[in-house]
Amino acid sequence: MSTYVTNTSDKKKSTALILCIVGGYVGLHQYYVGKIGMGILYTCTAGLCGVGWFVDIFRILLGSFRDNVGAPLRE
Repeated sequence: MSTYVTNTSDKKKSTALILCIVGGYVGLHQYYVGKIGMGILYTCTAGLCGVGWFVDIFRILLGSFRDNVGAPLRE
């Protein structure tokens, strides 16, 4: 009998979405999921001139946004 293991992040999707909407231009959601380098990049470029910020909102909503180890965020 096979056992399926799903590796999910300990970070919540709803928290990441709120942080992205409120402070995505400074990378709050990136810092939250442990992507410090991307957070610094977002801070210095105002969310990649707003484009990265906008794309990340949809990536979080659609479930394709991952944490720093590549695990999907939990509901």
